[in-house]
Amino acid sequence: MAGVVRAGWRGALIFLVIFGGVIVSVGLRLIERPFYGLHRPWSPYVTQWVSATVFRVLGMRHEVVGAPMRAAGAVVANHSSWLDIFALNARKRVYFVSKSEVAKWPGIGGLAKLVGTVFITRDPKEAKAQTEIFEARLLAGHKLLFFPEGSSTDGMRVLPFKSTLFQAFFSKKLQREIHIQPVSVIYEAPNGGDPRFYGWWGDMEFGEHLLRVLAVRRNGKVRVVYHPFVKVDEFESRKALAAWAEDQVRAGMPEDRRGR
Repeated sequence: MAGVVRAGWRGALIFLVIFGGVIVSVGLRLIERPFYGLHRPWSPYVTQWVSATVFRVLGMRHEVVGAPMRAAGAVVANHSSWLDIFALNARKRVYFVSKSEVAKWPGIGGLAKLVGTVFITRDPKEAKAQTEIFEARLLAGHKLLFFPEGSSTDGMRVLPFKSTLFQAFFSKKLQREIHIQPVSVIYEAPNGGDPRFYGWWGDMEFGEHLLRVLAVRRNGKVRVVYHPFVKVDEFESRKALAAWAEDQVRAGMPEDRRGR
């Protein structure tokens, strides 16, 4: 019974925090869009505050190792939970790159659009148009966040990175201008809990997983490890860059979570 009550008040608080963030962000975007175009001088700070506040409400520690890069470029990370969205935004203002289907999800799709998510398709015919979008966003100073594994995991492994996602970085406009920073995201379960507690993968129901996280008496911890960043033109190909980024992310994981 206590877990149900806990899930209720935590869920209500998080809803209010997100709803309030949406209202403020919409108001700011009405000013930003006509005067600054792609640039978002204020609204990303709202997203960052909302993300950090979610962890406070959950009673979940958010630990950061290393420093987010300030240089222009993109971030690549392992992906194991819906909590990654909050974990990676709580310290550094980033814009997610997501599959186009997410844009159609009720509620979530609208929120994703509001915070500047870039939606991509797997259609080769759209490759040129998508590269142009990446160029515009990255050259505008946006930090785009990619999940190169292509799918979420249970948090106990790192899947091979798909190098196709790195091809856009080698365009003439970007190759000599941007940097790539690998990031490892590591979750520690509540005391005595399954180490996969925060993992959300496969056919798991979002609602059920959300309630479990909301209901637990004392949540665990997420550790975000920022690795050294490099310029794209230090690599000869997308495959070489993808392999390097994968090695960095894998090395940042605990030894028992470095498998494929």
